[in-house]
Amino acid sequence: MHSISPKRSRLASAILILGILFIAANLRGPITGIGPVLDQVISSFQLSASQAGMLTTLPLLAFAIASPVATTLAKKQGLEISLFIALILIGLGLSSRLIDSVVVLYIGTAVIGVGIAIGNVLLPSLIKRDFPHKVAVMTSAYVLAMGIFAGSYSALIIPLAAYQNIGWQIALACFGLVTLFSAIIWLPQLKLHTKPTKDLAQSLTPGKIWHHALAWQITLCLGLNSFFTYVLIAWLPNILMEGGHDAQQAGVLHGTYQLASAVPGIILIPLLSKLKDQRFLALSLAILGFICALGLLYLPDFAFIWSTTLGFCSGAIFILGLSYISLRTHHSGQAASLSGMAQCVGYLLAAIGPMFAGLLHSQFDSWAPVLWLCAIASLLCGVFGYLGGRNITFNEHL
Repeated sequence: MHSISPKRSRLASAILILGILFIAANLRGPITGIGPVLDQVISSFQLSASQAGMLTTLPLLAFAIASPVATTLAKKQGLEISLFIALILIGLGLSSRLIDSVVVLYIGTAVIGVGIAIGNVLLPSLIKRDFPHKVAVMTSAYVLAMGIFAGSYSALIIPLAAYQNIGWQIALACFGLVTLFSAIIWLPQLKLHTKPTKDLAQSLTPGKIWHHALAWQITLCLGLNSFFTYVLIAWLPNILMEGGHDAQQAGVLHGTYQLASAVPGIILIPLLSKLKDQRFLALSLAILGFICALGLLYLPDFAFIWSTTLGFCSGAIFILGLSYISLRTHHSGQAASLSGMAQCVGYLLAAIGPMFAGLLHSQFDSWAPVLWLCAIASLLCGVFGYLGGRNITFNEHL
């Protein structure tokens, strides 16, 4: 098994880049696509709001549990085969949605979560190894691919489910065609069995980093951002429908929210290297997120502005939080430990969000407490983002 990637021809590099973008295309849509048809799923299986929230929570729990497994798998099988296994798992989970059973729906959703977790953990390692001088460009390109596919799918799923009455199950399983195409494009990479980069192996070994205030500030900035992002990914269409929009409009706005979350990659990545510290950028984005969450509640007629801006803020804070991991650390071992800590806590916070929001809605029979919860989470995220954005670094010998 090689630890470094062999030299490639231009055509081989182009196929690899296309493969990376198509793997990225599968890392969000299969989970977020369920949001616009959640009402139909609830009525099909007579689910409570918290049971429905579990459909977004399950993949996030799978992220938290499967992330260490991904590293072990990559060490044994190599990055290329492990990423192919991720696509197979996502495809199996999507095809299981054709089976008319609530138990199978939950199992399939968890399987999708494991596949996405493997992709989430290993794709950055592959980019770092094969494109060491283009990490920022490749990262923003794959985040954009995630947003474009997830956003388009959310916007199209209601008309797709209505087309000749094919229903929500076939509409959800349709994403499997993207997964199948991605797997075919990835086939040329399977002749390679390269190991993950060293920093990935270190990223899930807990270190002294957990005892540092700065590490917690960065982790909570990312975690609270994930918390309100996944509440909105799960429930935004229902929130919009309560505000007077029909299901198709809600699906389109859910799509624009996700598309907007991918845009900051293009704008922020070149800007970040020029900023001495990121305190005011983090705080400004979080305050804007606070205003937009309350805008959805009190001025629902302007939902397009609120949804798009919220998506942008959520994506921008996510990129900012990720950039803190490299900006505040001295070497790849520190960065990897901090990344492991942020992933672990972040996914657990994100997993709590959709179910807790579902419970709040059941309790108050209104989305108002949920939107206030998102607004407060955004503000707190800004406080930790401000603290994490100071121009300081960890002790070099940590």
